[in-house]
Amino acid sequence: MRIADVLRSKGSDVATVAPSVTVAELISQLATHNVGALPVVDGGELVGIVSERDVVRRLDAAGPGLLEARVGDIMITGVTTCAPGDSVADIAAVMTNRRFRHLPVVVEGQLAGIVSIGDLVKARIDLLESEREQLQSYIAAG
Repeated sequence: MRIADVLRSKGSDVATVAPSVTVAELISQLATHNVGALPVVDGGELVGIVSERDVVRRLDAAGPGLLEARVGDIMITGVTTCAPGDSVADIAAVMTNRRFRHLPVVVEGQLAGIVSIGDLVKARIDLLESEREQLQSYIAAG
C-alpha cells in the first residue's frame, strides 16, 4: 500500500496557513478544519508546519502574548515530507521513529496532501480487514 492509496480514500484537499497569520488565527483554523497540524505555505511554497503541540509548548514558555505572534515565529522549518509512491509501512516507521504525527505529501515541489499517523493506522486496518475477508471467502469456497 502506498501513500497515494491513502490520499485516494482520504482526499487530497489540504488546509494551509500563511506564516503571517497570528497564532490566535491559527488556533481558529485548526479548530475549524478539525486537524492537529497545518502546513505553512508562502507564495505556494511549503515553508513549514505548525501543530497544536507547537502552540501548547510555546504558550507555556511565552504566555498569552504568544497569541499575537505570527505563525512564522513558531513553525517548524526544514519539514520532512513524503511522496505518493512511498510505502505506507515505511512512512509509518519514519513517523513513529521521529515522533511526527503529520507529514506533508509533496509532488515536484508542490504540496499534494498531508497524512497523519491516524490515516496510516486506518489504512493498515482496512487492508487487514480486506485480507481477512478474502481469506474467509477462500476458505468458504474451498
